[in-house]
Amino acid sequence: MRFLIESYGCQLNMAESTAIETMLIGRGMEKTDDPDKADAVIINTCSVRKTAENRIWGRLGFYHSEKKKHPLTLIVTGCMAERMKEELKKEAPFVDAVIGTNEKAEIPDFLSSEKLDEFETYHFLPSYYREGEFSSYVPIMNGCNNFCSYCIVPYVRGREISRPVEDILSEISYLEGKGVKEITLLGQNVNSYSSVYNGEPVDFPRLLEIIMPYLRNISFVRFDSPHPKDFSDRLIAVIRDNDRIAKHIHLPVQSGSTRILQLMNRKTTREKTLALIRNMKEMIPSLTLSTDVMVGFPTETEEEYEETLSLMEEMGCTEAFMYYFNPREGTRAASMDGQLEESVKIRRLEHLIDMQIKRQAEIKSAMLPFTALAIVTGTSRDDENRYLARGEHNDYFSFSSEIEHNVGDSVIIDATELKGNTFRGCERV
Repeated sequence: MRFLIESYGCQLNMAESTAIETMLIGRGMEKTDDPDKADAVIINTCSVRKTAENRIWGRLGFYHSEKKKHPLTLIVTGCMAERMKEELKKEAPFVDAVIGTNEKAEIPDFLSSEKLDEFETYHFLPSYYREGEFSSYVPIMNGCNNFCSYCIVPYVRGREISRPVEDILSEISYLEGKGVKEITLLGQNVNSYSSVYNGEPVDFPRLLEIIMPYLRNISFVRFDSPHPKDFSDRLIAVIRDNDRIAKHIHLPVQSGSTRILQLMNRKTTREKTLALIRNMKEMIPSLTLSTDVMVGFPTETEEEYEETLSLMEEMGCTEAFMYYFNPREGTRAASMDGQLEESVKIRRLEHLIDMQIKRQAEIKSAMLPFTALAIVTGTSRDDENRYLARGEHNDYFSFSSEIEHNVGDSVIIDATELKGNTFRGCERV
């Protein structure tokens, strides 16, 4: 059997698709990227954004046509399948199976035996590694207990479940043996991780400490995403004191207004967020930050929007994921009074993006010149004689070298200039 997987949405979805792919290959199935050659298609869906759902409906229409040309088993899984299971069955009866987030691990059995057992809880897969990759995701949690008023995740992924420490260490040891150079610990809220190891409770800072002695080839440990309300001084100290934990932290602030944060049910304030940022920068001098930020939330005033702009200025992110409020059916924010006009949301977002692009260019230019450890990701599209690499701070380098390199090689780069969002330089020999 030949299969094709399409993935949409978050990093956890991508990691789960990789794990499903590995399991299917282990059953003797063959991967293809050609719909005409596929015997089975698995669409791993996202439900966080309406645009993602719209795109998936379009893909379902495409595969409906494909099924008329040749025999094809079509499976829809993931968050959209969890949220809209009955609607998908009704509106797309040509779909052979609608499989929620908790049942993804059973897809190989379904394709093998044409039946699927129902499970009430999420099951972590044995490994999320894709053969040949140097950077790998390691899911440590699933679900979320926060119920931010704009977010669909708790409804489609369920309550928080932490992966056992032993399983995480086992996968990291496996990745070490595969020559992986960096890992990203994944969860909807990684810093609420909670488990038990050797009879002792383990929170997220302790998990990081337990992981460190297992690292040999792995240069960088990253994590995504933490919640500002759970970011403790102890976690900051663990990041500071361990060289292999990347000093580039993704901290989703969402808004700079206390009132809007309360409407979002973020359980924090502007003042607490600013105090956290200042403390992080003081304790970790080399720290760089990225963030998620939303504008145009219901009832947001111009003054509150300006508060977000000023928080972003003080935060000084080298990258940011910026978007305007897009109501999701089933969340409290979708039915709130004071929904803003689309034109207002677009104007605010465009201005925010312009300010961020200018700011991050200034921050990066001020770093020059500097030397950095980076991992080779490939060759330049513009110049085959130059390599591309990614560094600790999620920064990208185009560099020349007198040595021939392979993807995954570690290099030391002297960066001397900034072109667009990419540093340029040469390898230090």
